[in-house]
Amino acid sequence: MKRFIPAFFTVFALLLAAVPTISHASDLDAALACNTTAHSFFADLAGQQLIDPKPMRVESNSINAFWPSRGAKLTAFGFPVFAIVGFEKDDPMFRNGDGEPLAKSAYGVVVFGSDTKVQAVVDGLGGTAIVHHAGPHLTAIFCKRS
Repeated sequence: MKRFIPAFFTVFALLLAAVPTISHASDLDAALACNTTAHSFFADLAGQQLIDPKPMRVESNSINAFWPSRGAKLTAFGFPVFAIVGFEKDDPMFRNGDGEPLAKSAYGVVVFGSDTKVQAVVDGLGGTAIVHHAGPHLTAIFCKRS
């Protein structure tokens, strides 16, 4: 019995120390107030290791899509984040598509939720982000600067 207690506390301490690396939670509401640049938005997420630094996809309009890092629990206005999207002209964090860029600087997220529910929450909070249907049960919340 005496050997069990120290072993239990050792295992518990190791698990407790591993929790920050297993799960990162972050609320992106403030960043989606559309008062920053895509570079700042992505640099902050990358610095906190909340996104995979390589885009999973680059659209023809140069919008880069990134996965949240493994274990990251990102939310936007209470909705779980599926992907993070953005582009900033002449920024090495982003790759160019083969068409005309959507904007000089644009960023946002794709969340699990209907466009009507997401729009209602954004409007209720006085947000200026663009809300756009992105697919079945997926909605984009987007900020752009010309």
